[in-house]
Amino acid sequence: MERPFSYKITKDQKVIIYRDNKRIKIVKGKWSQEFVRLQHTLDEEEIQLKLAKITGHYKHGNER
Repeated sequence: MERPFSYKITKDQKVIIYRDNKRIKIVKGKWSQEFVRLQHTLDEEEIQLKLAKITGHYKHGNER
């Protein structure tokens, strides 16, 4: 599976999401806290799916 999304977690628990090495979204609050908590238990495909959904690049089961 290709990995178009990457992310960085800041000290204040914000998740910065990148697509093709360009920053596209900064997420904070409930979603970012859940993601930080779960990131170590998810496999790479699940992480990519969550990032695609939160950025709006996921539609009807297919990543746009």
